[in-house]
Amino acid sequence: MLMAEEDHYDRWEAADDAQRERVYADFRAFSEAVAARGTIVAGEALDRPGTARSVRPGPDRPVTDGPFAETAEQVGGFYLIDVPDLDAAVEVAALLPREYTVEVRPTVEVDV
Repeated sequence: MLMAEEDHYDRWEAADDAQRERVYADFRAFSEAVAARGTIVAGEALDRPGTARSVRPGPDRPVTDGPFAETAEQVGGFYLIDVPDLDAAVEVAALLPREYTVEVRPTVEVDV
């Protein structure tokens, strides 16, 4: 699950205590719902897009400052969860804070 919001970082810094507590309550509800269906394997908040470095395609793999793509929405964090199916993942994703667009994707096993 990738969580994105327009102007995420500036909006969070401007949020008052009541809004922050509601967001934390949403995260707690999400965590409890996942625990009832499976597990959270990993999850982290991400730093501002300006701190990113992108390794680009090409024979010399150039590195550029900044995110993969410039968009209004900023990816602020992610969760990797283990639940029975995609429907369960979408169900618990709806519990995340309502400010976020949440992209839910299954993982693909790759043997390396």
